[in-house]
Amino acid sequence: MIDWQPTDCHAHSRHSDGALTVAEVVARAEVLGTRPSVADHISRDAPTDVRSPEAVERYLDDLERYPVLRSGEFCWHDALWRELPPSTVRRFTHRVGSLHSVRLSNGHFFRAFSHELPHALTPKLYMRAHVASLEAMAKEMPVDILAHPTLVPPPLRQMDPHDLWTERYEARAVKALRNAGIAFEISARYPPHERLVRRVAEAGVRLALGSDGHSPDQVANVAVPLALARSLGVPDDALYDPARHGSRTGAFAG
Repeated sequence: MIDWQPTDCHAHSRHSDGALTVAEVVARAEVLGTRPSVADHISRDAPTDVRSPEAVERYLDDLERYPVLRSGEFCWHDALWRELPPSTVRRFTHRVGSLHSVRLSNGHFFRAFSHELPHALTPKLYMRAHVASLEAMAKEMPVDILAHPTLVPPPLRQMDPHDLWTERYEARAVKALRNAGIAFEISARYPPHERLVRRVAEAGVRLALGSDGHSPDQVANVAVPLALARSLGVPDDALYDPARHGSRTGAFAG
């Protein structure tokens, strides 16, 4: 078994919208004493060059040249993740799923980066759609980690998260992740509130560290997520590491 070190399960490179090359991601992680992953956007609806099954193969070809965990951040609302053959999926050490858009009650999708909410879309209605989308994603998407679980549109980021996340919504989200075996990312970029993380940990859902790093100062910097996990009594070696705990890709089978 490898010696424990914090694993940044979610960071970006120039394959999508990151500032660093893969080699620079690896070098930055070495400086910070962090095990690096590259999890670039793999979607037709995200800022990335990895927008087709063929592009995914080329992306993985490049990652295999470096001592780095090979991941990708897949949008639930985009169909590309459904199009990858098993032989491609097994090349990933783990996969990250994101709710970059949530499905509203009318069936339309609303982007989590929209700077204005439609008049009829109240915070309560948005959160209802967010949690329902999280439940659907957990049932449908064979990923290992849910990235930035508390990501909401900019207008809602000014609100107290306890006003957005009722305890009932938290319980539903935790149940969905536990039933699916999906880890909850403690995101350095979009930090979750402590009450929810505590609920996740107490329910036995595995926690993952993720910088969601795009810039040099962000990549591989998981000090704040790690400190939160430790403050809740989560053992270091219980934090998700695909090499230790396996992944749904089948990369470590046998």
